[in-house]
Amino acid sequence: MQPVDSVALTADLVRCASVTPDDAGALDVLHDLLSSAGFDCAWADRGGIRNLFARFGPKGHPRTFGFNGHTDVVPIGNPDDWSAPPFGAEVRDGIMYGRGTTDMKSGVAAFAAAAIDFVTQTPPDGAIILAITGDEEGDAIDGTTALLSYMDAQDEAMSVCLVGEPTCPETMGDMMKIGRRGSMTAWFTVTGVQGHSAYPHRAKNPLPPLMRLMDKLATHELDNGTDHFDPSTLAVVTVDTGNLATNVIPAQARATVNIRFNDTHSGDSLSAWLKAQADAVAVGYGVDIEVNIKISGESFLTPPGPLSDLVAKAVEAETGVAPVLSTSGGTSDARFVKDHCPVVEFGLVGQSMHKVDEHVCVDHIRQLKSTYSRILKDYFE
Repeated sequence: MQPVDSVALTADLVRCASVTPDDAGALDVLHDLLSSAGFDCAWADRGGIRNLFARFGPKGHPRTFGFNGHTDVVPIGNPDDWSAPPFGAEVRDGIMYGRGTTDMKSGVAAFAAAAIDFVTQTPPDGAIILAITGDEEGDAIDGTTALLSYMDAQDEAMSVCLVGEPTCPETMGDMMKIGRRGSMTAWFTVTGVQGHSAYPHRAKNPLPPLMRLMDKLATHELDNGTDHFDPSTLAVVTVDTGNLATNVIPAQARATVNIRFNDTHSGDSLSAWLKAQADAVAVGYGVDIEVNIKISGESFLTPPGPLSDLVAKAVEAETGVAPVLSTSGGTSDARFVKDHCPVVEFGLVGQSMHKVDEHVCVDHIRQLKSTYSRILKDYFE
């Protein structure tokens, strides 16, 4: 079998307009390619989401290397703002343009190409698993979690996993992720009594207690950071009453905060703190404060060790850059994989992801494939 061209495969995937949660044939492209290379492929669909599981080698082998990624992409915005067709995979001056070129169809193409070349040229003493979802950019309810549930039901397991998300902030090779901060959002609704603004004593204004609560939350120092994490952050992201009148005290006011937290905290501990702060303000002002919380993911860390050393060594060998081991940035599907096996992330420079004219240097796609190929070679040696 001829080596797989990771650039051409990226273009094939980009031409599938897989705006989440629509797969648009992207996973079919991978299914057909992997099947033809001898991978055992299965669908792990759930909730209308397509998910592809592929394994080469014996099931349940204690040395099984896994890759995880996604083929769904965010919406393109106004197509007239693009200088190239958003799903055209047009290449100009060594740069490929299109939605998903960076996040993360090139990453999926690179690890799929590396895995196929590796198993056809040097069948491993072990197994390789590719777990690819169509639900990472959306709610992420029926994506990687569905794949992991499928694997558990089928007694499939990865020994270690690499997620191919873009991780480099400036240049190829400058950063890999060994963990991620947790993320949670809290919605507060303060209920008072509506009234005329000329007679405030006959009303119960919900805004002063809401402002007091937001001030307490926003000015509180959650922590000073840990060995591998920056300090946790809390941002007030919206405050609203829906009140268009200037002579009416509203009955309700709402606010939302988002917290990105390190391993000093858990979602539960922060939830308890938020509710306690709200309860104290509610009692002090004689109002009702309802709190609703969604925990998107807990913080996690894969401590520096054999897996991060393996990846960092390969990255430096292929790029000439020693990657920083980081836990910065937003969330990724690694937050689900970490409950299954040790996981790290390494991928492209992510400066253009989610932007108009998202693009990738085609040489970086080839470099990423070479890096993944070296990781597989070193792992199975």
